[in-house]
Amino acid sequence: MEKEKKKFFSAKNVTYLAVLTALVIVLQVFSGYFKIGATSLSFVLVPIVLGGMIMGVLPALILGLVFGLVVIFDALGGLDPFTLYLLGEQPFFTVILCLVKGGAAGAVSALCFKLVAKKNKYAAAFVAAAVTPIINTGIFVVGAFFMTGTISSFLSGAGLDLTGVSPFYIVFVLCVGVNFFVELAINLICAPALYTVDNAVGKRIRFNG
Repeated sequence: MEKEKKKFFSAKNVTYLAVLTALVIVLQVFSGYFKIGATSLSFVLVPIVLGGMIMGVLPALILGLVFGLVVIFDALGGLDPFTLYLLGEQPFFTVILCLVKGGAAGAVSALCFKLVAKKNKYAAAFVAAAVTPIINTGIFVVGAFFMTGTISSFLSGAGLDLTGVSPFYIVFVLCVGVNFFVELAINLICAPALYTVDNAVGKRIRFNG
């Protein structure tokens, strides 16, 4: 155990984790500026996937938790009115949801990469890249069904008429929409590049978390 701790807290691992953490923060804070029309292009999951591929489950979990924290602070800073509204109405549940979906997305993605890489590392890169947005959005969807009343109030306040609209439509169409597919596409497009980076430097700085 002590040996693993020393290996994880080596200068290379700490430096690499710090760089990826900075990327997560910057990409999330400025995510609203990357758009095609009204659709935001979210790149924040890419460094989380990369961290899991190169360093393992624990670093990916940390990066995912950082992502969740930044989402919360973004909302408190007024950058995300939707999450801010949820925090105002259901603060504890919203905080837990942000942290769980981010942390799980990183950890499960890294674990999947580790397992599939035993057979084919190239395929593992695509699996890890796909799993991250699936877990992140999937957990959000589950949480959203527990907050449909709060979400409906926010959307109604934004001017949408939700008369007769089902909770499934509210969650899957109005909340998730095309953003999930955009995130998935971005991660899958980046997968070959992530695989190349992992091949180049992974053996020297990998931590099997």
